[in-house]
Amino acid sequence: MNLYVIRHGHTNYNELGLCNDDPNADVHLDDIGKQQAQAAAEQLRDVTLDRIIVSPLPRTRQTAEFINQYHHALIEVHSAITDIRSGFDGKAVEAYFAAIAHDPLNARVNGGESLLDHKQRVLGFIHWLQRQQPENILVVAHEETMRVLVAYFEGNVPDERLRDLNVGNCEYRCYKLGGSIELGSIDQTID
Repeated sequence: MNLYVIRHGHTNYNELGLCNDDPNADVHLDDIGKQQAQAAAEQLRDVTLDRIIVSPLPRTRQTAEFINQYHHALIEVHSAITDIRSGFDGKAVEAYFAAIAHDPLNARVNGGESLLDHKQRVLGFIHWLQRQQPENILVVAHEETMRVLVAYFEGNVPDERLRDLNVGNCEYRCYKLGGSIELGSIDQTID
């Protein structure tokens, strides 16, 4: 089974530097994000995708729909891969980082989850995924979720270094479960 994992395209909230974990908030791909998603679709057009899994946050489905124009695969939602519930929805990412600075791995603020809580949720998704039929699957997720996926599949990343993993919008990786890794990225300067 080939597992493709990709971060969603650039959004209006990325531009503003805001947190989002509420699927009802108006967070969507902006023009840059649409161009990134189309470029990713072109890069992935010749791979076989049997299924696409997205989070409940609309920006992942929007990205998936661009990619799916060449595949017509079933798109399904899985809540375990949603972005970290920061407790700072609609507020500055910098304020969130400041609030957890005293204990970045374990701090829970404003009813949110910690980085390690989020990691455990995503690891549960990975274990669920490994029990699925052998298919070629695309997972469209968020930067925090991608960090956990990359750390798991590429290994040797201690929890303290998770935040050091940077995954750009529409950057993807392909894992052959039990095998090699293929990397891909979209130029962040698309006009």
